[in-house]
Amino acid sequence: MTTLAERLGHGADTKLLIVTCDDLGFTASANVAVYEALREGVATSASLMVPCAWARDAAARYRGEDVGVNLTLNAEQDTYRWGPITNSPSLLDGDGGFPRTVEDAWDHADLDEVRRECRAQIERAIVWGFDVSHVRSHLRALELRPDFFDVFLELAVEFGLPMRLADAEGERIAGFPFRRLAAEEGAVFPDRVVVCGPGARRQVERTLFDLGPGVTEICLHPAVDTDELRAAATDWAGRVEDHAYLSHDPSLRDLIARTGATLTSWRALRRLQRGDGAG
Repeated sequence: MTTLAERLGHGADTKLLIVTCDDLGFTASANVAVYEALREGVATSASLMVPCAWARDAAARYRGEDVGVNLTLNAEQDTYRWGPITNSPSLLDGDGGFPRTVEDAWDHADLDEVRRECRAQIERAIVWGFDVSHVRSHLRALELRPDFFDVFLELAVEFGLPMRLADAEGERIAGFPFRRLAAEEGAVFPDRVVVCGPGARRQVERTLFDLGPGVTEICLHPAVDTDELRAAATDWAGRVEDHAYLSHDPSLRDLIARTGATLTSWRALRRLQRGDGAG
């Protein structure tokens, strides 16, 4: 069977690495850090949370970087709330924002409203000027239940966008073969995805030491240190560490070079999925 690396025009043993900054749009401090990591550091991609308060600011700062849409149905922070951009009552909790937990979203969300909301998030990013490169699911709300996954896959195919999907262990947790279902519909996704919690240096180093052939995505959550960030996120210190690691620490670039990995981005996967030479 042809490997993903070969389908992308590389040798079967090639190590391809996507370094993604999640939570673009989450705060102004995240926007500053993400774009710095993309423009001056080793990051090759980012994912945008369209419903968050600073998503429009992220659009104003955009200069054509590789940015996907983090399809969002949850607002997990205690005091910082965001909600649907469509009229979707079933996607709200008693606080006026998205539910804090995935289970709450699953229990109450109307699938037609989920579909309309997620499509609107992609379309808004496009209208704002983003050359959307991929889709992912915030907190995996669209990934781990078959009925929600159907919406996720439908939109990925409709817009011709590759998907972030968990590995075989994630499939076992979900209880259904979402990777096989996606592949059967022509969707493209990395071989491996490592989503790091804030403060990811050790996890990134372990991942790179064990990096194998194929396409691996490593995801971090950078932000600069501000009062806004400290108020918004209890894990602010780890986000600040991620920013310094991605943008200013030469040891990360050296470690990637020692692994023999080739940095790539989601646009290569999008080209493959769309079957054309577009960017």
